[in-house]
Amino acid sequence: MDPMDVPVPDIKKLFDRDGYLKPYEKEIRRRYGCFRDIWEKMESWEGGVQGFTSAYKYYGPQFGADGSVTWREWAPGAHSIHLQGDFNGWNSKSHPFNKLEFGKWELYIPPNSDGSCQLQHQSRVQIIINDNLYRVSPWASYVKPYEGFTYQQFIYRPDNPYKFKHSKVPRRASLRIYECHVGIATPEGRVGTYTEFKDNVLLRIKNLGYNAIQLMAIMEHAYYASFGYQVTSFFAASSRYGTPCELKELIDRAHELGIYVLLDVVHSHASKNTLDGLNEFDGTTACFFHDGPRGTHSLWDSRLFNYSETEVLRFLLSNLRWYQEEYQFDGFRFDGVTSMLYHSRGIGEGFSGHYDEYYGLNVDTEALVYLMLANELVHNTDNRAITIAEDVSGMPATGRPVQEGGTGFDYRLGMAIPDMWIKLLKEERDEDWKMGHIVHTLTNRRWMEGTVAYAESHDQALVGDKTIAFWLMDKEMYTHMSTLSDPSPVIERGLALHCMIRLITNALGGEAYLNFIGNEFGHPEWLDFPRAGNNSSYHYARRQWHLVDDELLKYKYLNNFDKDMHALEEKHGWLRSDPGYVSCKHEGDKVIAFERAGLLFVFNFHPFQSFTDYRIGMDVPGKYQAVLCSDSKKYGGFGRVEPDGEFHLTQNVAWGNRRDSVQVYIPCRTAIVYAKCE
Repeated sequence: MDPMDVPVPDIKKLFDRDGYLKPYEKEIRRRYGCFRDIWEKMESWEGGVQGFTSAYKYYGPQFGADGSVTWREWAPGAHSIHLQGDFNGWNSKSHPFNKLEFGKWELYIPPNSDGSCQLQHQSRVQIIINDNLYRVSPWASYVKPYEGFTYQQFIYRPDNPYKFKHSKVPRRASLRIYECHVGIATPEGRVGTYTEFKDNVLLRIKNLGYNAIQLMAIMEHAYYASFGYQVTSFFAASSRYGTPCELKELIDRAHELGIYVLLDVVHSHASKNTLDGLNEFDGTTACFFHDGPRGTHSLWDSRLFNYSETEVLRFLLSNLRWYQEEYQFDGFRFDGVTSMLYHSRGIGEGFSGHYDEYYGLNVDTEALVYLMLANELVHNTDNRAITIAEDVSGMPATGRPVQEGGTGFDYRLGMAIPDMWIKLLKEERDEDWKMGHIVHTLTNRRWMEGTVAYAESHDQALVGDKTIAFWLMDKEMYTHMSTLSDPSPVIERGLALHCMIRLITNALGGEAYLNFIGNEFGHPEWLDFPRAGNNSSYHYARRQWHLVDDELLKYKYLNNFDKDMHALEEKHGWLRSDPGYVSCKHEGDKVIAFERAGLLFVFNFHPFQSFTDYRIGMDVPGKYQAVLCSDSKKYGGFGRVEPDGEFHLTQNVAWGNRRDSVQVYIPCRTAIVYAKCE
């Protein structure tokens, strides 16, 4: 069929929003046609799409009501498969699988004579491929290390499995995401647990005003220092933090608090581990992955999925449904999307933004179509689900529905924003910052495609880089963060800019906001997981909550500002409003001003110049009052402007391409938000 004959229901909407796409209509229709062909095939197979994407109910151990077990695997390259474990005294020959069609294998294990199941809760099992290759089932739901670092599969069937008590929370129009890692969320130098996170951290997040959490490193990864991005067991929630039931309790508690729960899902690549990973599961270098160079990521040293293989699609799509249905996750942040979208894996590419980069031969259509399938499935399974793409390339229509010819994500990460801030702090003096460059980076996003804005990424917290707080204050954090210490210009600058950077990123940079655990209060030092290079130390793989809880330390100021910023967003909803209108970006004065959601935001980045009666253009006349000011003493500032102070009346003077204007006092290194008074 000619691609131009492929019906894309709402494709006109796509062209209405981005007229530049019209020359690429044929390619957009071709991609949608590929998606539709696969979706219709899934619908035509037994069980339809729901059956196809519920393969965890077919593969792996399936427990019958009579105590029997039917275990199935897909291993097209295998010559034989056996199962050994506690149940058969580790007899490697007594339980062979029978070979079925299409690379499938099946084993039936009858019940014991008393009707009980031979595979008991917490019993250990192992698959043997070709008599000498020891493997963990790709469908294992619980794995943990046994006699060393290698993970092995354990049967997880508790007598009293956890049952969810609370409904999922409504979809958030303004998404304020707290990105977090359970393992580092404890102040002690060890791995934190699901239960500790539930009891000690969730309420902190709620009280700060975040309405969503993004859980990292949940899918099991044998190497802790991989930050969860070298997944070994895709269906197993990491056992290093606790049991599957304890993770469910955590998610249920989050829902009770009204917190939306996102999973950081890694379907872009997989660990190279063979003993406890997917790699070479059937004894070949293919199976779940591309064979040859296409199947290996040269920088990540990991395996790349073959998205054209039916059983790989079944595995990955079922994996998404598993986390939605088994664990009640509300949505997903997809890692490594840029690597998926291009045959080059994005390595060494700058992506100028020219549309030929997005519609040429470098695009990996198979991976792109998988993402379309994944998004369609996730949203069909739960219409309140949210998906976020980690894509730095700017692929057009990534954040538009599949039915428009888009990829189907709700948001993409604004990855250029944290890069800009760190580059400014590393390389330029404050007085050399370009206001136009800051505004351009914060507003340079595709119209009607949601963007998650964030000031710093988790990568920038790792050893080899620094957080924004550490770039700003560095060693002075060890000597001058006490409220009793002598004044420090370094700390004063650091507190001011930390607040300003966060507010302008939140208010101008996107339609959602993200913060990495601890960065809201300027967590000192860096993040470093135990590894050979640091003598397996947990010293930096933790969060020092006592610092923000200590009333004698200045970390509380940054925490207070973060909390009040979110409270103001909750009240006025700028994240769910149209993008801000920037009326001022004055290079000499270092002033940026914009309106959004009926609020006036004014930023003076000048390191020493304050301005009185500074005229700012605005569109809606009336009486305005400051409702948030970074210079408030509440946030460690000088108190030159305090919220709920004097009123400002617009003066019926057009200014900055706006119909009216107001004159305000803006101290140096200060951000002020004005709201119209009733």
